[in-house]
Amino acid sequence: MKHPHSRAGATQPSGFATAANASNPSDTLSRSGAPMQAQPGAGESTHPAPVNDNAGLRVEHVDEAIRSRRSIRAYLPTPVPTTTVADILSVASRAPSGSNIQPWQTYVLTGETLTRLTSRLLDAFNDPAQRLMHQEEYAYYPREWTEPYQARRRKVGWDLYGLLGIGRADKARMHGQHARNFTFFDAPVGLIFTIDRHLEQGSWLDYGMFLQSVMIAARARGLDTCAQAAFATFHQVIAAELHLPPSRMVVCGMAMGYADPNAVENGLVTERAPLQEWAHFLD
Repeated sequence: MKHPHSRAGATQPSGFATAANASNPSDTLSRSGAPMQAQPGAGESTHPAPVNDNAGLRVEHVDEAIRSRRSIRAYLPTPVPTTTVADILSVASRAPSGSNIQPWQTYVLTGETLTRLTSRLLDAFNDPAQRLMHQEEYAYYPREWTEPYQARRRKVGWDLYGLLGIGRADKARMHGQHARNFTFFDAPVGLIFTIDRHLEQGSWLDYGMFLQSVMIAARARGLDTCAQAAFATFHQVIAAELHLPPSRMVVCGMAMGYADPNAVENGLVTERAPLQEWAHFLD
């Protein structure tokens, strides 16, 4: 069975952006109620501060941005200014990369371009004959599952379906929920990330750090995201629509916008394994 949720990330707890703060992307509060650190605006420097200059950097602000990041699967139609997205990407580009090669290429989709791509993707996904013609260019998941990964995967999928009232035998609704990936879950901004084909695994590690930086910078501005590897399956559709050169391959997509606070799927809270299960402190 295909995993029912979008193929990267978790989902939303309390503390996500609502319509009340959607009009002011910078008006995000830490748990203590203090405003989060403002990020550089358009035209401002995104160069890092000197290593000995941590004035104004508050641990709770950074921690809150990380902890409040969830994979959101329903968005308000509230537009996101292009300048805000540009600021997020500029900040995220400070992510490390081996020898500073910066392997990321990003396509920001809104308006008619976004609508046109989602329409073509849905056509391909909903047509069984077309769907068989498409295959991802890299293996996101293992071909055979082992524990504890299988149990974790199943739990988050069925937890999501439970919130949505989708039963295990309801294949039509499962298909419909999976199809929402290709609308970017109705987010006003869709991002497609690509990489040069000749780059090796190290650059994919770099790319992961960049993607996380995008999502954390978005949270600092009251925005939510969902990283989506599902787009990689339909790389031919995306390449044709965005006129990608043959040298580039699709890594993933990402929805970006303001979370719909009334959507039940945004109430999903995913678990994390306790520290002692995966952290090994050696003295």
